[in-house]
Amino acid sequence: MSDVGELTVTLLRFGFLILLWILVLSTVGALRRDLVVGRRNRVGTPTAREVRRNPELVEQPAPVRTAARQLVVTEGPLAGTVLELAASPILLGRAQESSLVLEDDYASGRHARLFPQGSRWFIEDLGSTNGTYLGGQQLTRALPVEPGVPIRIGKTVIELRP
Repeated sequence: MSDVGELTVTLLRFGFLILLWILVLSTVGALRRDLVVGRRNRVGTPTAREVRRNPELVEQPAPVRTAARQLVVTEGPLAGTVLELAASPILLGRAQESSLVLEDDYASGRHARLFPQGSRWFIEDLGSTNGTYLGGQQLTRALPVEPGVPIRIGKTVIELRP
């Protein structure tokens, strides 16, 4: 009877050892795949052979970006309001210390912040109750704002303009 017990323990040990090796090999395989993908992305310039086979690999010139100079309210109670942009951030909300005081029941006191970084403007929600939407997508982090893309805060819609 003890031989059966020893055999069971030995089989369990081998099974555990096999599972352990499978885990190690799958981890090594995942690391290799990540390193290969990272290496391809870092190189950046395709070889002549790759370009002949896939012409879409050639980088297109970046579109010329016009710097935004104005913040325009296009919809809501303040429609038609224009703010000239400077190098300082713009606080949006119902609070009186906001750069643009929104007369909107769906806006929070400190609703969102529009701030410059380099030549671009970014918008971030400041933990508002009803959220901030950039081009129909609710913000979950700070995102760059292109001129002409609508930013919705409650019933108010604003846009950056060149």
